[in-house]
Amino acid sequence: MGAICNHVFVIGLDGAGNFIKDTPTPNIHGLLQQGAMTYQAQTVFPSISAQCWGSMFHGVEPDQHQLSNDIASDTRYPEDSAYPSFMKLIRQHYPDAKLAAFSEWAPINHGIIEQSCQFEDLSIRCPELITTAANYIRNNPDLKCLYVQIDNPDGAGHEFGYGNHVPEYLAKITEVDGYVGILLDAIRDAGILEESLIIITSDHGGGGDHPRSHGSDHPMDMTVFWGCYGPTVASGVEIKDTVSIKDTAHVVAYSLGIEPCPTWTGKVPEGIFTTAVVAE
Repeated sequence: MGAICNHVFVIGLDGAGNFIKDTPTPNIHGLLQQGAMTYQAQTVFPSISAQCWGSMFHGVEPDQHQLSNDIASDTRYPEDSAYPSFMKLIRQHYPDAKLAAFSEWAPINHGIIEQSCQFEDLSIRCPELITTAANYIRNNPDLKCLYVQIDNPDGAGHEFGYGNHVPEYLAKITEVDGYVGILLDAIRDAGILEESLIIITSDHGGGGDHPRSHGSDHPMDMTVFWGCYGPTVASGVEIKDTVSIKDTAHVVAYSLGIEPCPTWTGKVPEGIFTTAVVAE
């Protein structure tokens, strides 16, 4: 199983659901329309940040990784867990690799990603977070994996409401698209765009059972966009296979030539890559 890329970038838009389809996002769509994407990916229940980001990193349901917002805020993710994150697998497979996680929400860096991953971490607010991440990319073109989490859509949802009928919420998603553009420019400037897998997604939506909250199994809370661009990724494809946020871990591992953890319950969705995916 060989790597198909040299670098992986995972960009997470907290609370954006699949509402990028309802507001101008030229940077996100400009990239993902050259790759594979879906507006119908599903997150996990309960549709809350730690549970969802935890499932993205660790490839399993919340009742398996056992993360919640309180747990992620107060404790470190156990190193002896049967469900390691994709960051931990990368560290084990590439012991000298440069790994980084720049997150507005600090519990991701301190409670969801294992500390044994020995990664560069930063938890500050945007736009400083994005400026620093962009500089890191330009100064470290040999990085192996970078995760960036942007909190702003979720904050706007809690303040004004979630959904395609809330102009303040949609405006914040469009603003965040500008941050994504800064990151993509940095990847281009570093000369590594064509050898990188870039995944962009959200942890959850909102406005289902409550206009200014999330956490339910309502489709507005549970449905998210998920897309990727990179070497051997099918171009201009709408993913027809079911996609779960849990699948992100499998896709990252596959792209870097790493065997997925056998306890993960996700998969590499069909139709993403033009290369054959070895059955897991």
